Amino acid sequence: MATDVDPAQGTGSNSTRAGQQSYRFHLPHVHLASVFGDDWFALKAESFARFFGTPVFLIGQTVIVAVWILVNIIGFTTFDIYPFILLNLAFSLQAAYAAPLILLAQTRQADRDKCHAMADAEHREALHRVSEDRQLVATQQTALLLAMVQQNTQLTETIKSLTERVEALTIEVHTSVVKSMDSRK
Repeated sequence: MATDVDPAQGTGSNSTRAGQQSYRFHLPHVHLASVFGDDWFALKAESFARFFGTPVFLIGQTVIVAVWILVNIIGFTTFDIYPFILLNLAFSLQAAYAAPLILLAQTRQADRDKCHAMADAEHREALHRVSEDRQLVATQQTALLLAMVQQNTQLTETIKSLTERVEALTIEVHTSVVKSMDSRK
């Protein structure tokens, strides 16, 4: 991934920031870019190998072969007569170069896919860890809340028993005071 953005600083143009944002989970794998062969030959070979599978190439090749055969059969020229040995040689040469180029493109794509899969797996693992952490915090908060409810219940029961005791003592003191006042009279 070649951008003008410094991942640590996050500076650059808006389009580069958007590109950087879309690959934020792939940043740890940026150093692997050379594995894909970033030299001009590898890039040109890959683009050429990708061109082999396009309809433009297939239709163009079919037209050239048809014209080649037609020109030699009709007799406009006879540089490659009927078993078309030169045409077979051209196809062999094309296959000899196409196969390694296609393998190069497949190897480069497999390397990219592997790095993307590793980055995606690490991202899923990070999400899983965050989810587990959230569940742990939620469990701890629930346990804390239950403990607080139990403490509140115990305090309420204690206050109730103390209130009943104070009421009983108040009645007892009141009775005692009333008796002592009646005995004085």
